[in-house]
Amino acid sequence: MSKPMIEEAITELYKNMVPKTLCIADLGCSAGPNTLFAASEVVRTVSKLCQKLEHQAALDFQIYLNDLPGNDFNSLFRVFLSRFQSELRQEMRPGFGQCFVYGAPGTFYGRLFAAKSLHFVHSSSSLMWLSEVPGGVEMNKDNIYMASTSPRSVIDAYYEQFQTDFSTFLRCRAEEVVGGGRMVLSMFGRISEEASSVEGSYAWELLAMAIKEMVSQSCTILSSKDTVCKNKAMPPSQALATNDAIGMTN
Repeated sequence: MSKPMIEEAITELYKNMVPKTLCIADLGCSAGPNTLFAASEVVRTVSKLCQKLEHQAALDFQIYLNDLPGNDFNSLFRVFLSRFQSELRQEMRPGFGQCFVYGAPGTFYGRLFAAKSLHFVHSSSSLMWLSEVPGGVEMNKDNIYMASTSPRSVIDAYYEQFQTDFSTFLRCRAEEVVGGGRMVLSMFGRISEEASSVEGSYAWELLAMAIKEMVSQSCTILSSKDTVCKNKAMPPSQALATNDAIGMTN
């Protein structure tokens, strides 16, 4: 789904800057067959542009893969990186340049890279995860997320935590991305302004019901069903729009 957006962003960036080394960061990369999808799309798009524009100079790529320290970086580099490199060697023309791939463990709700060091930032299905469980959710009895029975204070706590985290994310990236750089961010969200709408909370309500049933049958995997809360937010479109004023700095 994000492929056309990646291609458009990279095309504009390359035509405007023509860098000798393109620095890319994939934030919340996880570890699996799709981990290097965004990076491979960037490399392929630039390769096509170089051929179209008849650019002969070799272009190198610095690719940073970020996730929390608990991510399986060993499998990522041992299994999936070699596959990525093998596919690129078969597709790219001789002398195109090289890809240097690095792990960058840490939370993206803080600085990860040197100032003005990145050209392109990508993040997919990660930014709805909050930096921490919002305060005050102990009032969210029998729920593990925002639900139809959640008090207004709990819904407000999730909203405020998302606003804080997303604003922090944008400010950090504004310091790290060069002027004229690009970002492609995708996350789960909801159309409705109602936090307990089916699109946003139905699956979590079903999970809460299943956990409560397990507790009632003494098959619990938790010590208390009342204290389990997801540090996840599925913001409405309006919540994202309030951050429009926070952008990249030149």
